[in-house]
This record gives sequence, C-alpha cells and structure tokens, in this order.
Amino acid sequence: EVQLVESGGGLVQPGGSLRLSCAASGFSFRYSAMSWVRQNSGKGLEWVSGIDSGGGITRYADSVKGRFTISRDNAKNTLYLQLNSLKTEDTAMYYCALGFKNLESTRGQGTQVTVSS
Repeated sequence: EVQLVESGGGLVQPGGSLRLSCAASGFSFRYSAMSWVRQNSGKGLEWVSGIDSGGGITRYADSVKGRFTISRDNAKNTLYLQLNSLKTEDTAMYYCALGFKNLESTRGQGTQVTVSS
C-alpha cells in the first residue's frame, strides 16, 4: 500500500523559512518521479514542484521559482521541499504526490503551512 506522510509545516512569519519532508513507503520510491502540490482554503489544488526519480531534473511553478527547492534522498525514501522567503500567499496545505506533475495522483494527508505576522 502506498503511504506518503508529510511533516514540517507550521506557522512562520513572512520572509521566513520551513523545510517540509515526505516519508514514502509501499512502492519503489527510487524509481518514481515525485512532486509537491498545495491547496489554499477555497481554491483548487496547485502544482508547486516536481522532481524526477534521480533528482537531476526539477521544475517549479512560477509562483515559487527562486524561493522553493525540491530534493530527495532515495536512500531514505524521503522527499523534501525547502521553502524560503515565504509570503502570506504561500499559506496552504502542502501535499507530496506520486508523479512529476499530476494533480489527480496519490498524495499524503498533507502538512499545513501558515505564513502570517
């Protein structure tokens, strides 16, 4: 059974940083492209970033480019998202998901990021 467990969210002031983690199990993580998506209350899912199975190819939504960094550790079956220079509009529930860019794919339960002064 595929399991994706996100952690690392929290309350942070504008301009602050957070590092999200996603522990994966139940499938061949090292051979799977992965992504992060987010959902703000009242809005639909938004793709944030994707990474290929080896970690050599990454892509970002324009809204986070230059501020967020996706990475992975295949030895630990873990996906990461470093969030820097956070803005209030980054407030959302963040999910890790299977696949590079597929809003319909399997994702975890999410971790809440709240950016507020």
